[in-house]
Amino acid sequence: MLLTLAIRDVQPATPRARVVRLDLAGRQFHYQPGQAVLVARHGDESRQAYSIAASPEDAVRDGALELLVGLDDTETPGPHLTLDVGSLVDVEGPIGRFIFTGEPADSACVFVAGGTGIAPLRAMLRRALLSPHRRIGLLYSARTSGEFAFEDEWRALARSGRIEYRQTVTRETAEGWTGHRGRIGVSDLEPLVRHPGAMWFVCGPPALVDEVPKLLDDLGVTRDRVRIEEWTSPAENLPAGSS
Repeated sequence: MLLTLAIRDVQPATPRARVVRLDLAGRQFHYQPGQAVLVARHGDESRQAYSIAASPEDAVRDGALELLVGLDDTETPGPHLTLDVGSLVDVEGPIGRFIFTGEPADSACVFVAGGTGIAPLRAMLRRALLSPHRRIGLLYSARTSGEFAFEDEWRALARSGRIEYRQTVTRETAEGWTGHRGRIGVSDLEPLVRHPGAMWFVCGPPALVDEVPKLLDDLGVTRDRVRIEEWTSPAENLPAGSS
């Protein structure tokens, strides 16, 4: 499906990413949590992939598609896209096999994110929250404490007991950070390995996506319980593959 949609609003998510909402204007757009769309300014054929960062239920309620758009070193998404409210963009999709089906047997889910790889996992997690008895964990790695997208949302869900939320930073220099530092390791994952049948969803830079399944294997989580997707662009907004 190819639609031309207007940018409804743009909000800061982190210093290197923006939350962009595209107005569906009453149109329906069917997708599964975790899927992406190809986006570029209207008339530009060089569309790039962005995972939808909200559940299908959110899209119906809000009448909008929500994207987490990474910025490059020039603080723009790149020449294919301008983030001006009211401007038109072409949206093609949905695409991708990295999806959350929410099978009833999956009574527990754990999401592991790196950087803007949180986008498809947010859509999945918000769908998972619709099952009130499902146990949900989120482990989120970012470069610094200021680069956790949707941070207020995660903390609110954790305070209410709806998710277990853990964080780690890889390049933190601020003195105020008291949480874990360094790349995700066994000590970060082990507290979340409580339910042998849990499904794990991993999305982020290639190094994270390559390493986490190996660490989970060491902890007894079988590979058939792990779903992955890599993000490889400089702005961290292009899914490179999934399984």
